[in-house]
Amino acid sequence: MRVTQVLFIVRIAVVCAAIFVFLPGLASAQQPPSSPPPADPQPSQTQSPSSSAPQPSNSPSPSSNSKRGHSHANDFLVIGTVFTDKAYALPGAHLRVRRASEKKFRWETYTNSRGEFALRVPQGDEYEIVVIAKGFADQTNPVSAKSGISEDTVVYRMQPASGGKK
Repeated sequence: MRVTQVLFIVRIAVVCAAIFVFLPGLASAQQPPSSPPPADPQPSQTQSPSSSAPQPSNSPSPSSNSKRGHSHANDFLVIGTVFTDKAYALPGAHLRVRRASEKKFRWETYTNSRGEFALRVPQGDEYEIVVIAKGFADQTNPVSAKSGISEDTVVYRMQPASGGKK
């Protein structure tokens, strides 16, 4: 009977811990519809105490862009999937991206468990994507972000590396 009492107490403790962990998240999840508009002007008011109340409502978008340095509104989205030579998804493939006119790689990502990836780059340039995966030959392909279209979907089918094990 003591074991069942201990198990009951442990269950109650777990439920209480879960309530304490999730309760603040639930309370904040219910407040954001009314909270975010006032929350955005407050940081800008603390940055410039001399500003009046109407100015923060006009300045959040420029100040938020200057804080982050880059707005993703006009980015070019590269979406793709990497497959093995046998048409299986290839998780963990490393993708490196650079402007075609540069030597330095500026963006990189990895494929997920289904071999998929997504990557944002600035519009208006030619890019080179290099796919690197263990046991496979590297693939390099160009992607153009000059067309005015906001995204491109690419598919890579990797070939086994010559002379090596898979």
